[in-house]
Amino acid sequence: MTAALSDLRMQVMWTRLISVVEEQAQTLMRTAFSTTVRDAGDLSAAVFDMRGRLVAEAVTGTPGHVNSMAEGVRHFLAKFPPETMAEGDHYITNDPWLTAGHLHDVTVISPVFHRGAVTAMLGVCCHQVDIGGLGQGPDGRSIYEEGLQIPLLKLVSRGVVNADLMDILRQNVRTPLQVEGDVLSYVTSNETGARRLREMLDEFDMPGLDPIADYIIDHSLAATRAEIAKLPEGTWSAQMTIDGYDHPITLRATLTIADGAVTVDYDGTDPAVPRGINVVMNYCRAYTVFGLRCVVSPEIPNNNGALSPFVVKAPLGSIVNVERPWPVAARHVIGQMLPDVVFGCLAQALPGRVPAEGSSCLWSVQLRGRRASAGGNAPGESFDTVFFNSGGSGARPVQDGLSGTAFPSGVRAMPVEVIESGAPIVIWKKELRADSGGAGERRGGLGQTVVVGGRGDAPFEVLAMFERVDRPARGRDGGGDGSAGVVRLASGGVLRAKGLQPIPRGDRLVLEVPGGAGLGDPKGRPRAAVEADVDAGFVSPRSARDDYGLTE
Repeated sequence: MTAALSDLRMQVMWTRLISVVEEQAQTLMRTAFSTTVRDAGDLSAAVFDMRGRLVAEAVTGTPGHVNSMAEGVRHFLAKFPPETMAEGDHYITNDPWLTAGHLHDVTVISPVFHRGAVTAMLGVCCHQVDIGGLGQGPDGRSIYEEGLQIPLLKLVSRGVVNADLMDILRQNVRTPLQVEGDVLSYVTSNETGARRLREMLDEFDMPGLDPIADYIIDHSLAATRAEIAKLPEGTWSAQMTIDGYDHPITLRATLTIADGAVTVDYDGTDPAVPRGINVVMNYCRAYTVFGLRCVVSPEIPNNNGALSPFVVKAPLGSIVNVERPWPVAARHVIGQMLPDVVFGCLAQALPGRVPAEGSSCLWSVQLRGRRASAGGNAPGESFDTVFFNSGGSGARPVQDGLSGTAFPSGVRAMPVEVIESGAPIVIWKKELRADSGGAGERRGGLGQTVVVGGRGDAPFEVLAMFERVDRPARGRDGGGDGSAGVVRLASGGVLRAKGLQPIPRGDRLVLEVPGGAGLGDPKGRPRAAVEADVDAGFVSPRSARDDYGLTE
């Protein structure tokens, strides 16, 4: 076989491998019980070689999951060596320090046997709505309050589910049927991926995964280093202050491009806090590297080779490298802001290539209450539900920011009908916020207004974990800031942006989700674009006049 033909064959197999893990992800979405996975795609699915290296990931998923799992599989292999594995085995953990950063993300890893030997590992990591404890909110003072901890354990042994583990899991959560169904769907997903992977290896007469894994990782590494070689060498620093829990938090980063690598050091970032917004190193690395790759090497598929030239450092004990057993349940509040900090450094190194700041932190609305009881005065069955709402992303170098879009998390919004059918709530309004995108030659993306009430005006609780309420997204290169978020009651009372709070009977929760910042002088925006924004209701006539200088 010629070198060109061999290379073509490898490229075909590479594409095929991505389709294998994408089918794995789609199987997960079709079989999961939780709307966070089934409808929002808050998951990752990927294949790893027996050295624990990420080889290919599904297109569906989030960087917080897959980039954390990229570091976590080696912990499974250390605890469960390949020679101890058997067909039908599956392994599980939700340890925040080993995988995706909080107890609500459950990871299941499964060996793939081919021709009598283990040739690969398949993994999924998914958001679990309920894992017991206080729930996914920032109120916990330690990891022990935040839910059930599952260490590295064997979930299934030779096809037999670990009944004792499932009993413990069901006993510790508010929605046992949903949690059990979700965990079993993770197993089903991996088994589907394993079947497809074996079929692929047989079709191409491959003894195992190693040849294609080496090809993918080596070529991705070379391509990434080539992109880094185009960058100017040097060191740049940036910082960003965000709301925090009960006092502001400052994130500081220094970015260095040198010797074929890009290093981000968070030295100087504020220390950990006794509330659940802290970030473990895995999650810090996941979103930092994602931010870097968005600008430096966005076209290169995500795998070990594409990730390894990016180095992330953070002082132990800081809010982005917290020690056990500090609380971490709402770690996305900090973690999803890290790409904006990275962009602040890159904007100095690569002017004209970096977007403005966005709303960034996903406004996850976790609600808790009780369903109406058929028995009259007796309390009904408890419910926990979560749905995602996104603000505006920052304006991009050649385009406006995206409205109501989950960047950097990448999850989807769930349909209102699905949310209302799964919990006794009513979403009375969900619409874009006019003027919430920062003014600029390229306008920031719009946030949205969401109004939620209990069915029959019943009371409920919100586990608030919202950012950019006190400190909105900052404009770049003369662009305006995005609008800040607001958390309040329909009756007029202002709520805290973080923490468990009641929504009284007959009242409603109102969320005004932040907008993204603008980029460039607003006076440079084409008149036709401003007029189109006014016609669409994105920009008010007053803002068109005052911010953009539009006159009749």
